[in-house]
Amino acid sequence: MNPLFVGIDVSSKNNVTYLMKPDGSKHSSFSVQNNLGGAKLMSEKIVLAMETMGLNDVVIGLEATSIYGDSLVYALREDRRLGRYQRKLHVLNPKQVRKFKESYPDLPKNDWVDAFVIADHLRFGRIGKEVYMDDYRYKSLQTLTRARFDVVQNLTREKQHFANYLFLKCCGMAQDKDIANSSATTIALMERFETVDELAYADLDELTKFIDETGRNFADPAAKAKAIQTAARNSYRLPITVNNSVNQAMAVSIATMRALGKQIKVLDKAIEQQFEIIPNTLTSIPGIGKVYSAGIIAEIGDIHRFSSQASVAKFAGLVWTQHQSGDFEAQHSKLIKSGNRYLRYYLLEAANSVRRCDSEFRRYYDLKFKEVNQFQHKRALALTARKLVRLIYRLLMDNRLYIPPES
Repeated sequence: MNPLFVGIDVSSKNNVTYLMKPDGSKHSSFSVQNNLGGAKLMSEKIVLAMETMGLNDVVIGLEATSIYGDSLVYALREDRRLGRYQRKLHVLNPKQVRKFKESYPDLPKNDWVDAFVIADHLRFGRIGKEVYMDDYRYKSLQTLTRARFDVVQNLTREKQHFANYLFLKCCGMAQDKDIANSSATTIALMERFETVDELAYADLDELTKFIDETGRNFADPAAKAKAIQTAARNSYRLPITVNNSVNQAMAVSIATMRALGKQIKVLDKAIEQQFEIIPNTLTSIPGIGKVYSAGIIAEIGDIHRFSSQASVAKFAGLVWTQHQSGDFEAQHSKLIKSGNRYLRYYLLEAANSVRRCDSEFRRYYDLKFKEVNQFQHKRALALTARKLVRLIYRLLMDNRLYIPPES
């Protein structure tokens, strides 16, 4: 196969394009607007170059730069003129392109050079999987699952903000490991009591009743009420003006957390509806659920894109670096920094849920947890997710349901 290699450097306004001949020499380069007209002009120039050189194959590549390249990918996929040729379209990991460029130490940094580097990277091969935009069900699902990921990250950050305000207002509660910083009970207490003194010296029976109503899952609400009052009495007292400002900031943070929680519920419902039109067997795994399954499927797409379960793990970034020289090999290694962060997130969340519901995964997690003295949960969860990848790959490849082991 002697294809034309097309490297595209995408930006919000323009797409700089470099056309490279099969032997690596330059055919042409040009810039078009990042809109439908520009995409059509790009397609015309690509087709003209292929007709001129008598080529039947074209390999097109662009970096995964936020959302700026998505619409271009759709346009190139749907273009009828390009559809007459054998084409492959790759969305490349920017880190891989950057590392490849380091082999050319004298190249400057500009859009034209970047387009050349992408085209040359395509020519050398050993690139990521071809995008699966030909089946838009995956992309539709991916839009929803990635939106959910972003909302969850925002909620996590907002919970940290609330925890900071909680420390200012009532440091004893923030320091007590048995009192969840952003639980419904903690939030309700901060809304109910204006100052830490009001909480510290509230009527114990009334406080117990309030905690029982807001928590609804405490085995001993009276003991919890006593612990909270003890924490409040041991807390710093803020000047009244500072306390009032903390209350105002805390109220905004609480409203934000509740709004984000509602958005997650809306997205979960939309994800479940979209997920119904994609056949899969992942929900047969105890604890994985529709949302986590959808997040995994949206990023993997057609499982046949991957040659092995190891390639799926590498795509997700669930692979450990090796540090070895001569007879020395490091005992501790880190996960690679590249990989699909969305897939890695959903795999880790799914693994954390599955290990609570499946005896085999629970035993594996516990075994890995006990092997080390540091970062036990983080390490054990990553290894459990890696084990889950092997199961997911086999279920999807064989199109079969999971049969849990006998306990």
